[in-house]
Amino acid sequence: MRRLTSLIILLCCCLPVWAAQKLPARAELQQLASASAMLVDLETGEVLYEDNPQQVQPIASITKLMTALVTLDAKLPLNERIAVDVSQADIMQNVVSRIRIGSELKRKEALALALMSSENRAAATLAHHYPGGYQAFIKAMNAKAAELGMTDSRFVEPTGLSEQNVSSARDLVKLLREARKYPLIGELSSAPNRSVMFRKPRYNLAFYNTNRLVNKKNWQIHLTKTGYTDDAGHCLVMLTKMAKREVAFVVLDAFGKLTHLADAGRLKKWLETGKVSPVPQEALDYKQQKQTERQALAATR
Repeated sequence: MRRLTSLIILLCCCLPVWAAQKLPARAELQQLASASAMLVDLETGEVLYEDNPQQVQPIASITKLMTALVTLDAKLPLNERIAVDVSQADIMQNVVSRIRIGSELKRKEALALALMSSENRAAATLAHHYPGGYQAFIKAMNAKAAELGMTDSRFVEPTGLSEQNVSSARDLVKLLREARKYPLIGELSSAPNRSVMFRKPRYNLAFYNTNRLVNKKNWQIHLTKTGYTDDAGHCLVMLTKMAKREVAFVVLDAFGKLTHLADAGRLKKWLETGKVSPVPQEALDYKQQKQTERQALAATR
């Protein structure tokens, strides 16, 4: 009996060690350079990390995930050729692109370019060829946001160029959960590159993914979208795997063109090993400055 009792006590003492091997203990919280962040376990709903998840701010080309949802919900033929048209998108009038106005590509190709390489003319073209036209598309974007309970979100155009396209990390997790139901979005957004043939005139262009992590062997990325404007900073959302968990990852308004990717690496390392990675002071200063500015702006509304 004493031997059995001793064995039980020994097993109980070992349990925390086994648990730590599954998910390392994280006594210290990882800092990020991004102004807002959220990491959620997709299976359990557990919030693994959050930092200002409710902060409402411009989201740049993360907008194009909603553009993709609305396009696919319309169940339009993906192999239909559509003409590149940005005539109804005032914000697009001075935007430079390699895609020629009036040339034709398949709707599926336009969707791919909007997602993987963040092509603004492709996104605007999808909206132009929506049933009811461009304004009906914008209305559908906001209706979809309301359907998903994205109460912090508002859309005024399909590209993300406008600072009036706003959301929060909390809302974007909801958007990622919905996008997960559309396998084509994951397939197109996570492709490393794509070659597209246009007609009228006939020409071919190569495009590359704006998220360089899709090329890294230590990442399993199922869906991704990047974004950047001066107002939004560098943004990144992903459906990926960390610590053997399927997760929704969001960071918004990061300093520097690689900081959002570095933040992804910091969170992955922290979740998998418990080790904290340093953040450059310059990036933290930027974060504090932007948060102060956003709080001041919110107070005036």
